Amino acid sequence: MRVCVFCGSSRGSSPAYAEAATELGTALAATGTGLVYGGADLGLMGVVADATLAAGGEVIGVMPEALIAKEIGHRGLTELRVTGSMHERKATMADLADGFIALPGGLGTFDELCEILTWGQLGLHTKPVVLLDVDGFWDPFMALLDRAVDAGFVRAVHRDLAHRAASAAEALALLASPTPPPMHKWIDRDDV
Repeated sequence: MRVCVFCGSSRGSSPAYAEAATELGTALAATGTGLVYGGADLGLMGVVADATLAAGGEVIGVMPEALIAKEIGHRGLTELRVTGSMHERKATMADLADGFIALPGGLGTFDELCEILTWGQLGLHTKPVVLLDVDGFWDPFMALLDRAVDAGFVRAVHRDLAHRAASAAEALALLASPTPPPMHKWIDRDDV
């Protein structure tokens, strides 16, 4: 089993973020779960990769050629796959993973998370998605999803594609949770 982890290429303002990344990487290796991630050796990306490697786990990084120099591709990985674009990067990570965990991060993390939730909403995959919530980081995102449900733009069943965990152990346990049955996303059409 492999888990794709979306997270920041920066460490963030709280030491709790790096602590959670270390805890997650260690837990992945301890359970024999491989890590798939964006391939950088800096920020939370580097922290989770280094923790997984230090505990004897498999780590596959996926990075577009244009970002190798900018993000400083990790040189100590089990494997580093180089893609031609960001789109290829996300598709490759999704193909390699059996589930997804999002740690805190910025726009890239949000992009990856929203895209993988959208793919789940559209029925393009049935893999679990877990937000590892460190110090309430994901509270505003979950509130936004709730607002979208209340406003009639997202079905509650699709909002529930985003599980939330308070620890690495809980996140890994949620990866075994069943994905809700497929339902079309078009709220205004029952004939689809």
